Parts: sequence; structure tokens; C-alpha cells
Amino acid sequence: MSSADPTVKPRPRIGRIIGRTVFGVLAGVVILATAAALVLVWTVQRSFPQTSGELALKGLQAQVTVQRDDRGIPTVTADNTHDLFYAQGFVHAQDRFWEMDFRRHVTSGRVAELFGSSQVATDEFLRTLDWHGIAEKEGAAMDATTRGYYQAYADGVNAYLADHEGAEASFEYAVVGMTNPDYTIEKWTPADSVAWLKAMAWDLRGNVESETTRALLAPTVDAATMNEIYPAYPFDEHPVIVPTITPMEQGGGSGAASAPAGTGAGASTSSATGVTWTTARNTLEAVQTLLGDPGEGIGSNSWVVSGSLTATGKPLLANDPHLGAALPSVWYQMQLRCRTVSTACPFDVAGFSFSGLPSIVIGHNANIAWGFTNLTTDVTDLYIEKIDGDSYWRDGVRVPLQTRTETVKVAGSADITLTVRSTAHGPIVSGLTDDFTALAKTPIVGRTDTASPGGETGVAPDAATDALPGQYAVSLRWTALDPGTTSTAIFAMNTAADFTGFRHAASLFDVPAQNLIYADQKGNIGYQTPGRLPIRGAGNGYFPQPGWSSASDWTGYIPFEKLPVSYNPDEGYIVTANNAIVPDSYPYFLSRDWDYGYRAARIADLIERTAKQHPLTTQDMRDIQFDQQSWIGKQLAAEMQEIPASKDAGVRKAVKLLKTWDAQATADSPAAAYANVLWQKLALNLFANREHPLPMDGQGRLFTVVGPMLENPDDPLWTNPKIGVSGRDEMLALSAKQAYDELSTAQGSDPARWNWGDLHAITLTHQTLGKSGIAPIEWLFNRGPYPVGGGSSLVDATGWTLGGSYATTTVPSMRMVVDLSDFDASTWNHLTGASGHAFSPHYTDQTENWSKGVQSPWAFTKKAVDAAAVDTLVLKPAG
Repeated sequence: MSSADPTVKPRPRIGRIIGRTVFGVLAGVVILATAAALVLVWTVQRSFPQTSGELALKGLQAQVTVQRDDRGIPTVTADNTHDLFYAQGFVHAQDRFWEMDFRRHVTSGRVAELFGSSQVATDEFLRTLDWHGIAEKEGAAMDATTRGYYQAYADGVNAYLADHEGAEASFEYAVVGMTNPDYTIEKWTPADSVAWLKAMAWDLRGNVESETTRALLAPTVDAATMNEIYPAYPFDEHPVIVPTITPMEQGGGSGAASAPAGTGAGASTSSATGVTWTTARNTLEAVQTLLGDPGEGIGSNSWVVSGSLTATGKPLLANDPHLGAALPSVWYQMQLRCRTVSTACPFDVAGFSFSGLPSIVIGHNANIAWGFTNLTTDVTDLYIEKIDGDSYWRDGVRVPLQTRTETVKVAGSADITLTVRSTAHGPIVSGLTDDFTALAKTPIVGRTDTASPGGETGVAPDAATDALPGQYAVSLRWTALDPGTTSTAIFAMNTAADFTGFRHAASLFDVPAQNLIYADQKGNIGYQTPGRLPIRGAGNGYFPQPGWSSASDWTGYIPFEKLPVSYNPDEGYIVTANNAIVPDSYPYFLSRDWDYGYRAARIADLIERTAKQHPLTTQDMRDIQFDQQSWIGKQLAAEMQEIPASKDAGVRKAVKLLKTWDAQATADSPAAAYANVLWQKLALNLFANREHPLPMDGQGRLFTVVGPMLENPDDPLWTNPKIGVSGRDEMLALSAKQAYDELSTAQGSDPARWNWGDLHAITLTHQTLGKSGIAPIEWLFNRGPYPVGGGSSLVDATGWTLGGSYATTTVPSMRMVVDLSDFDASTWNHLTGASGHAFSPHYTDQTENWSKGVQSPWAFTKKAVDAAAVDTLVLKPAG
């Protein structure tokens, strides 16, 4: 057959066949990918909120206006309080409902309903604490007006849900539906809102981890070493918040009444016949993943400056709470305005709210501004209980355990029955976490003694205790496990017009205990310690207490009128940074586990030095918030110049970086990279890499330990036989070499090319699906990494875990500077953006500015809000 035969088609070459095949496959892939992308885009955008036009909603009484600026930040204006909080609930749900729904599953111990059996242990721990049950009791005890606010808010959330189910509510539901197709969204309730305050209290709970660590450490560490590694607060070097308490007439009531506190959780009783106590391991880490780790970096900065020191003659108030990094940010910025402010509708307030909670948590109204930092008072105590069957020993008598039964529902699996046991102190938590269980196996309790910080020393139970039959268990006494009034206090704060009204709100603000700072347009500044702060019997909570003796019980709470207060102090400013509140002469015990005051000292120094140069401005406040001076870096930089030069040329170059370093841990700094890696290596060699490891939690604590050691070459801790080091110079030389080797591997052998920002970068991780382990899903929801400066116990407190990676884990979750002379000139920023919807233009549109310390003005007055509005949505009553 001739190749010229016109009836025969030429055989295609092999290359052409492959080309056509590949093209066909690629075309198919492109078509599928395009279709998948279109479906993805459609699915994602289904839940984006309507932000302009009109919507008719059942339950509204009158028209409400929602104006959003170019960052998607809303201002809600209504005729009455019902509609104001109804609209706040609706708007929160528009932007953040997945976050809200996930939070209520956490606070009610129902995470396994969403994500299956992997979360059972977490639910068991959270059910044991019973946050949602306590929230229901708080709701029942509210006055009618406050209860109405919460109900109106819930009605607004449910109005959104009426037209949004599954992926229409948020893209996350489309992903969850692939493994949990039966999940349906429930209606919102007021208790769902109140319970979130318990979660925030857990995030800021105080010293329970330190108390546990000390007790577990006590059998292997002598008293002298314990005192050295847990030093007292350096009162002679670092400031206290209220050096002199301002005498005040008793005002605003005393919500933190001194009533006896003998019966912890008040759990109901039920039969436990036939129910097996379910135990779990590693639960605390799982809970911390959901709610935030109270470890390195959790705290906050706030300060207020009198008009006598400012350019405008009016106060400036700055605040940046330090919390676990979250995507979306824990904060939701918004303004709530009554169209006509009156007694019946008193709200004209702006700032940061929590999605899921009505009100503004931190911010200002037309008269005053306020800020929060964690009080760091000790409001949690562990008790070692002696359990005998269904009873426990108390003052020589067997007392029945209180019990209740919980049913944990699990997606894709059978329900699990849990029995919660409680004593007079609170729920039994041993059996739920490794550390609490270890405490029960090797119980250490405190007794009154002057040999150690806090007036206690760790001792094993004495012979009389050992003679009691039964087994040990650990119970938790915590102020948040009793119904409180913070859910009412936030509205009183929103409407306060002067310091008297502010203190009244503070008297109701019981859990979580916070430092509250204040400024008003009349020029006054102030501070108030709020909170339900316990008065203890024997001991002070530095170690777990013996539960079998009522002598160790809490006997009441410090009366509100006795709590520290400062009003227009002579210094002209007030700084709070989780440092000690008062001198040791204060008649009530508050804590021995303060932050050690490095941030507070630096802030106070910067305020004083700047004020000597010129009157303070909002830019000065922002500059202070972003200050990145490293205290430990300065000490190491100086010390490294004194030790013999290394034989390694690379190490010598690295150490030379420190000689001219300004100690600012900026993202682009090679010296900051080396100083931080050197600090980690030194800390590991001093504390972790030992025959009996010592705890490394709390970098501020370790600064206070290592600082005096640097001036004492013969301190015993410098010697570590396990790594063959004897003395300070050998320890520093080894750490310097290790730091150089690590950075050379990570960023190259040329020290000039190193930078701190890449080591310390933050990857914004979606709180749930961003940790799925499935790369495409994580890509959908996570963002970053972003280079970050700052560090732990710096004013720009971007915390990282010593002994782990250098990645940023805790952050200044928002920054604000309120100008009492012009609220429209106040500046704001937070970690991510207004929206919780992945791929929304407002998902992470504030992150770059956050990483650079840049804040933006935010309109407050009606004229400025109108001018800034780019979208206006009108909500109208249906029908």
C-alpha cells in the first residue's frame, strides 16, 4: 500500500500522539480545575454578607442602619436597645457565625458533635467544668433589662440563621458536611453568649499551671533551688501598678461581696450506679488548642496618661491585650449607637467586641475610655482530696461526693456517658489531664512556712493523712465555676459617664479578673482592681492545698471597697502590664505569680523619658506599643563581650553583631536573630538539659533567674555535668557555638544575612480546619507566614515557646490608642480583619499593618461615620 494512496491517512508520529494525549489530559484537568474553582468560588461566596441595600427581618421594632467603612467595620444605629442588640447579633452572625458556633460547642463541651471521637477527651474535661450550666444560672439571675439585651441579641443571631443554613452560613460548614453530613445549626441562646466569658476566664486563669509544676517538681528540688528558679517579684527594681491607694468614698456598691465561699461548684446530685468514670490523657493541651494556651505571652499592656503630660491637654489611653494568635482575630471591632441617646437608650459606644457576646468589651463611649489587662491574681487553687469510695474525707468525717451524669454525643460514634464528681472545693479533675493525674499519684501539699516565696513549702502528706483510707484525687477551686455578674458589668461599663459609674461597673466585673484603666473627657485618669478575689485560710495557693481540712478553704472575698484604686495620681500616668498590683504591705494576699515587670518597667521609662522631651502624642503611644527592646538580649550582648573570644571565626562574627546592636528585636535584625537563638540555647543548657530538668515556662521569670546569675560566675546552676559544663564562661561559650550552628543551618553561614522576622514568623491558623492535617483544606483557611519582630516579655509582646520553635504563638491581639480630645483621631488595629469568611477582602486585611505596628483612625462621631461609610445596609421590620 503506497503512502501516496489518498484513501490512507498517514500514521501520526509518536511525538504527536503523546502531545495530543497530554493536551487532552491537560485540557480535561483544566476543565475540571476550572469547574472546581467555580464551584469553590460559588460555595465560598454564598456566605458573604449583604452589606448594602435593605433587609426585612422579623422581630425588629424599627429601622436600623448598619454602615461599614473600607475595612468592613460596622457602625450600628438603632432607635431602641432591643433593636440595637438584635442588630449586633445579626451583624456578628453575618461576619463570624462559624466562630460563634464553634465557641459555643467548646464552652458547652460539645466539640465531638462537630469533629467526632478525637474530641471526646476535650469534651469530658469541659463538661466537668460545666461552663454552659453556670452560664444558664447567671442568665436566670440577671435583672430583666440585662436579660432582655441578651435575648434581643440571640433573636438577631437567629434572624440571620433563619435564611442561612450550612454553607450559606459559612464556608466551614461545607467542609464539615463532607465528614459530618447530619450536622445542623441550632438556634442561639443567651447562655451561649454568657458562656464565652468563662472561656476567656480560662484563657486568663492565673497560676494553676505554675502551682502544678511546683508540686510535681518539689520531690526532686531542694528549697534553695526552688526559691532561685521561682524568685519573688523584684519590687525594688520594677514598678507596681498602685504604689499608693487613693482614698475613695465607697461608691458603686460592692459586687464582689465578702460572702463565704465554702461550696465550690455546687453540682447537682444524681445516681452514679452502673456508670464508669471515663478517663482521658493529654486533654489540657487539646483544650489549650481550642481556647488558647495561658503560657508564654498571655498578658497585656495598658496605660493611661494625664492631660498634664500630653500635647492636647487631654488624656491618652493605650491598650494591647496579649492572647493566643487566632484566625479570625478574637476581636470584632464595631460601634453601637442609639439614634437619640437617652435614659431609655443610653448606648453610644465603640471599640472591640467578642462575636457571640452583646456589648463592647474594650473601647470608649462619648464620655470615657477604658482598657483591660489580666490581673494575674491567684483565683484558682488545687486541692488534694482523700477519696474513699463514693465519699471523701473532710475534717475527719466521710462526706458524700456530689455527682452528676453527662452524655457526650459523638459524630459518627455512639454516645458516651460521663460521671462528674465534685467535692466542696469543686470538680475532680485528676483523671482528665496528665499533670493533674500525676499530682493525685504523688500528692504534694502546701503548709504555712516562711522558707519559700509565697510563705509555703512543698511537703508530702503527713502520717495522719496517710492513715486515712482511700485514694488521692485533685479538685479545682476557681472563681469562674460560681455564677457571677460580669455578663451584667459590661453594659454598665458601656454606659458609664464618670469614675463613679466606672467603679460601679468594676464592682460587678468579677470573672475574669482584670486591671481596669480609665480616662474621661474632663481630664481624669484612674485605675480599679475589680474581680472576685478570694481570701484564703491556711496557705495561699502557692502549692496545692490539703482538701481534707477545712482550714485550707477560702473564707470569703476581698470587699470591693478594699481593692486597689488609683485616681489622678501625682505621677500623671498609670501603667499596667500584668506586674504586681500593690506593694507587699497590702493587707490581703493577691498572688506570688505576677509577671515579673519587664514590660511595665520599660513602658514607664519610655513615658517618662519621652515626656521630658516633649508633650506626649498619640504617635508616642503607638511607638511605645511597638517598642521591641529585649532586656535579656541587652544582658547577653554585654556579657558576651567579656568572655574569651571563640576559636571559631563564625562564632566571633556572630558575637560581634551584638556589640553594636541597639537591643531592638526588629524583624530584619541579624543581631536579634542571634540573641534570641543564643538565649534559647542558654536556657536549654541551664534548665532543660539536666539530669533533673527544671521548668522553662515564663521567659520573664527566667530573666529574673538568669540576670543575677550573669553577675555570679560561681552560681551552682552554671554547672551541668550532663553536658560537661562547669561555670558561667563555659556555659556561655557552648551556647554561643550552638546558636551559631543552628542559625548557619537555618539561614546560612554569613551572620549579616540572618534575620529575626523569618525565624519568629507567624502563620495565621484557622482555629479548627486550619489544623486538619489536610493540606488543601489548610490552604483554604490559613494565611502566612508573616515576618514578625518583638518577642516574649517585650513591650511588643509577640510570644514564642522557649524550648520549641521561635514561631510567634501569642500576640498583641489588638492595639488601640484613644485620644480623649478627639475620638475620631483615636487609632486602632487588630491581628486579622473584620470578617471570618475565608477569601473575604476583610479576612486578613489588617495583618500587614499589625505586623508593622501601623494603626489607622476610626470614625466615631456621626459626621465622620457618614463620611467614612462605603456600604450602608438598612434593616427593616418584616411586614
